[in-house]
Formats: sequence, structure tokens, C-alpha cells
Amino acid sequence: MKYSLSEAARATGKNKTTIQRAIKSGKISAQKRGDGSYEIDPADLHAVFLPISAQPDAQQRDRNRKQQDKIPFRGTVLEHIAELERELAVTRERAIGLEVLKEQMLDTIRDLRKRLDIAESRVTALLVDSETKFVAANHDI
Repeated sequence: MKYSLSEAARATGKNKTTIQRAIKSGKISAQKRGDGSYEIDPADLHAVFLPISAQPDAQQRDRNRKQQDKIPFRGTVLEHIAELERELAVTRERAIGLEVLKEQMLDTIRDLRKRLDIAESRVTALLVDSETKFVAANHDI
């Protein structure tokens, strides 16, 4: 089943204009129908934009949005500000956690690169040693 532009936007959580720009730039291939609408292959679309269900915390965002829509805000502006400040504090904590995780991953990458360099040096040394022995053995013949 091919997507229309609206369906593609809903499937990815992106704006229709974003999808249309990606089509015009060639990032996503799409067929234009006789009525001017697009027919977008889901595989092409999701190679560029993740489905909304695969995006991090997409389900949690949807649940939060639905809960917020159900419960009208009945407090004062100051209470609303306090709630927003609490949400901001949680977001900042999450950002700090992600920063720590990023640093750990960078350390792992640096360690792996160092190990790779050592392994490459060993392989090069073995190859040079083997080549020297081969040349010496053939020279004596």
C-alpha cells in the first residue's frame, strides 16, 4: 500500500511540507498521480524518516499528549509555571544522562580505535617479517 502525502506525514510525525521537500530534493522517490497528489512507497519513506512508532519515546509522547488533552488545566498561571519548571528539570536530568552516555560511547570508540591501531601494527609487522624471510629464502637459491 502506497502512502499519500498526508498519510506519509502521519506515519512519520513529520509535516507534509517536510515530506514534500524530501521528494523534490530526491531523498524520497514518489510517483505523481494525475490529480497532482503523490504516491509514496513506504520503504522509500522510512529509509529517510523513521515510522513514528519506531521513534524514541513516541508512544510516551502520544500517551502524554492524550492525557493532557483529557485533563483541562484548572490551576493558576503560577501552578502551570511550576509544572512546566518540573518538566524542564526532568528534561535537563535526561539531557545530562544522555551526555554521560555519549561520553561513555566516545570512550569506547577511542579504546576500540586504539586496539585497532595496535592490531594493524602487529599485522604490518608480521607481513614485513614474512616478506623479509621470503626474500631471504629465495635469494639463497
